[in-house]
Amino acid sequence: MNRGLRHAADSYDVVVLGAGAGGMSAAVFAALEGARVLLVERTEYLGGTSAFSAATTWIPLTHHARTVGAEDSYDKVLGYLDNAVGNRAPRAMREAFLKAGPGVVAELERRTEMKFRPRPLHPDYLSELEGSTACGRALEPEPFDARSLGDALKLIRPPIPEFTILGGMMIDRDDIPHLLKIGKSLESTVYSAKLIGKYYISRLRYGRDTRLVMGNALIGRMLASALRLGVHILTETETVALRSKNGAVTGLTLRQNGESRDIAVAGGIVLASGGFARHPRMRQEKLPHPVPEYSPSAPGHTGALHDLAFELGAHHGEEAAQPCFWAPCSIRRRPDGTMAVFPHFVLDRSKPGIIAVGRDGRRFVNESTSYHLFGAAQFAVNRDGSHIPVYLIADSRALAKYGMGMIRPGGSDIRPFLADGYLTEGATLEELAGKLGIDADGLKDSVARMNRYAETGVDEDFQRGTTVYQRVNGDPSHGPNPTLGKLETPPFYAVQLWPCDIGSAMGLVGDENARLLRRDGSVIEGLYACGNDLQSIMGGVYPGPGITIGPAIVFGAIAARHAAARAGASRRSEAA
Repeated sequence: MNRGLRHAADSYDVVVLGAGAGGMSAAVFAALEGARVLLVERTEYLGGTSAFSAATTWIPLTHHARTVGAEDSYDKVLGYLDNAVGNRAPRAMREAFLKAGPGVVAELERRTEMKFRPRPLHPDYLSELEGSTACGRALEPEPFDARSLGDALKLIRPPIPEFTILGGMMIDRDDIPHLLKIGKSLESTVYSAKLIGKYYISRLRYGRDTRLVMGNALIGRMLASALRLGVHILTETETVALRSKNGAVTGLTLRQNGESRDIAVAGGIVLASGGFARHPRMRQEKLPHPVPEYSPSAPGHTGALHDLAFELGAHHGEEAAQPCFWAPCSIRRRPDGTMAVFPHFVLDRSKPGIIAVGRDGRRFVNESTSYHLFGAAQFAVNRDGSHIPVYLIADSRALAKYGMGMIRPGGSDIRPFLADGYLTEGATLEELAGKLGIDADGLKDSVARMNRYAETGVDEDFQRGTTVYQRVNGDPSHGPNPTLGKLETPPFYAVQLWPCDIGSAMGLVGDENARLLRRDGSVIEGLYACGNDLQSIMGGVYPGPGITIGPAIVFGAIAARHAAARAGASRRSEAA
């Protein structure tokens, strides 16, 4: 396991740099191929941003699709991606992904601890496009009992605190309805009591929750598999050099606690460090301005490996629609002084009684669109800071029922949020506008228009709630449009939203085997990439939930198999 650099071997068949979903997949699949594998993580935790995420995994055409009645086909999903992505990424890359994906999922479930499940309703984000589906393509990891990991449990990056309750209890979408009905339903009260009881027992015995869900479940299952397969894992270890001979990568130099070590690599090195987005220079050069100050992603993706890859001839793709994937986020300082950056994915923006406006008080986007398109829209319409930040507005009824950002649904105590300025309150719309410094007439007009649309069910300005994806994120008990509701019950409230990067879309250019390429199209033998280190096969477009994690896992597997085969060929050549 994590025995320190001095205990590492002098050579490995495959070395994986980075331990998010893509890196863990590469390590596991290389080990499944019989390779000697070293997994290197520069931070103290495994999991990267994947551990923070919901871990939704977009891999179409798996055996799970049939279990939810999905009507899908290779031609249908390829057509959907063609419509969504177009020429922003090579078609051959998405073809490789679609062909390999079902087998990758099947092998993981057959030979490792990894278990997925589908949802009966989990639509593609661009569900207005031909070829989209309402279910079957997006998978999620099954919850995982991590007690079997023992001390290795401490290696998994803990979830974002604001995504937990009771100081660290992880919950998923199945738990929330029960927790909201404590004392109102016997079934939900019993369910919640068992959940909470097990959590406190785990905290006493293990120091943290051992029932892992979402991203922690994905990483926990991958870690259990890697350990069983004999993968050697190093954390807090930096890669300081990639070595090559005759244009092919032959090894690397690692540093841990001031000690350096040269490692020979027979098959290949897989870059899986999470992308360039925290690289100080590249962040300023490649992201739109004003460059986001904060990100809800994990801290490991410094882009340092990209600098090393550039020295060997690798390069970034340039055709992506966006350099990063976006989400609107609210920001709040925690008691310990750190900054909480909360992504507003689906829980509030699409709910009735909630709208988003710029400094002019006017709506600027369909609030129920995907978080990526919402964030991109902020940059697109921002003029002299007019839409960075924007303001999520709700009346008291909507706030109590649905929550907003870090304010949880169900009528939680809002006084701390008012006290520190995270939430702004106004007895009237005019008062709220005055406190926010936005145009009061514009805000009043926006609310009046929304109140009319709530009655008719038709958003004449932005067509909110017109697609399957948009409607599923509304309130199914509300009509005539589940996303449109009146703002009429004072006081009124606002939370500021900033566009934040949640992952790189611009990455290192590779081929269908995840091998990195030079600008002339030649292969850098022995050097691979997956996850956000690899140029997005979605071309900076966000077609569905989990379109970063799904390709990361699949191209991690593709890279690992190719590198392991290369190591095997090398050994056979030496033996001959």
